[in-house]
Amino acid sequence: MEVISMIVNDEFGVMQRIMGEFTRKRINVETIVVGKCEVPGKARIVLTVLDKEMADIAVERLGRLHDVEDVEIVDESRQSAYALISTSKGWIGLVGSRNEVAEIIERARPEHYINTVNAL
Repeated sequence: MEVISMIVNDEFGVMQRIMGEFTRKRINVETIVVGKCEVPGKARIVLTVLDKEMADIAVERLGRLHDVEDVEIVDESRQSAYALISTSKGWIGLVGSRNEVAEIIERARPEHYINTVNAL
């Protein structure tokens, strides 16, 4: 799995234009995390795709968009994973490396969960 991080203009329609590039190249996005970031007037989008070749194509295409200030494939040392899993006592939040979170999910075998990756 490849993690792509980008800093984009924080304005209406940006996500649609970004996802349009993935649609045109038939690249499936596995996870998306979006939020305000350290740059005023900008947002950070972090998403994952399964294939390195597809990630390279996406980065090249996204770099051409006027809404994207910076885009890169993130090294694993700058990644973290988090998940929400359901238990009999309610929801539990997990944070750790991708492998740590995946292992806990596998061991717990929760009926419902969501797992994603984030990076800086």
